[in-house]
Amino acid sequence: MKWLRFILSHSIFISVCAAALCYQTSSLLGINPPVMLYLMVFSFTLAGYNMYWLLTRYSLSSAGTVKFFSHNISNVLLIFVSGIIALYGLITLFYLWPVLIAGMFLTGLYSMPLWPFEWAKKHRRFGLLKTSLLAFTWSFITISLPVYHQAFIFVDVLWLFFARFFFMMMLCSIFDSRDSKIDLLNNLHSLATDVSKSALRIIMIVFFILFIFAGIQLRLLIHKPEQVTAFIFTGIIALWVYRLSLKPRGYVFYYFVVDGLMLLSAIFTFVAGYL
Repeated sequence: MKWLRFILSHSIFISVCAAALCYQTSSLLGINPPVMLYLMVFSFTLAGYNMYWLLTRYSLSSAGTVKFFSHNISNVLLIFVSGIIALYGLITLFYLWPVLIAGMFLTGLYSMPLWPFEWAKKHRRFGLLKTSLLAFTWSFITISLPVYHQAFIFVDVLWLFFARFFFMMMLCSIFDSRDSKIDLLNNLHSLATDVSKSALRIIMIVFFILFIFAGIQLRLLIHKPEQVTAFIFTGIIALWVYRLSLKPRGYVFYYFVVDGLMLLSAIFTFVAGYL
C-alpha cells in the first residue's frame, strides 16, 4: 500500500482527477481540445498542489529550511519535473496564457493565509471565502481551459460551471469538516469551522440540490438525455459518500474515495457517451 499512499500524498491521483474533469467538459460541450491540454492540466495541478503542501508544512514547521526541504525532497522533485512539462505545454499551447495566469492568481489567493507575512495571515478568518474560492478555482480551470479558443454556447458553459461549482463545494466542505479541529488550532478558518455541524448539513443539502438542478438542466439543454442517467448516478454516489464522511474515516477514504468522485463523474460521462 506504500505506492498508493505515495500517489495520494503527492497529489498524483488528484492531478489525474483534474485532467478527467477537463475531459468531461470537452465531452459534454462537444469540443475537441488538443491532448496536450490534459497533460498540461495534470502537470500544473501536480506542481500547484505539491507547492501548496510544501508551503503548508513549512508555515507550521519549526525545522530549519535546509532540513525541511531535505525531508520533503520528493515533493520538490515532483514540482521540478511537472513544472518542466507544464512549461512545455505553455509553449505548445501559448494561447492559453490568459486563462492560466487567472488560474495561478486564484491559486495564489487561496494560499494567501499560509504566506509568512502578517498582512496575509489576517485573511485566515474568512472561512466561507476560503472554501468557495477553492471550489471556484477548480471549476474555472477545468472549464475555461478546454473551452478557451473553442466554439461553444455560453449558456451551456454557465450551467456546467454552476453544476461543477456546487459539486466542488460539496467535496471541499467534506475535507473542511475533517480538518476543522486542526484548522482551529492553527487559527485557520473554513466553512466547516464557521458554522455548526447541523447548519453545515443543511448547507450541504442545498449544495446537492443546486448541483443536481444545474447538472440535469445542462444535459437536457445540450440534448444528451443519456447523460442525465449518468449524472444522477454521480449525484447519488456523491450524497452517499457525504453521509459516510459524517463518521470518522481514514486517509484513503478522503484522498481516494472523496477525490475519486471527480474521476468517477468523468468515467460515467465517458460511458454514457458510448451508450
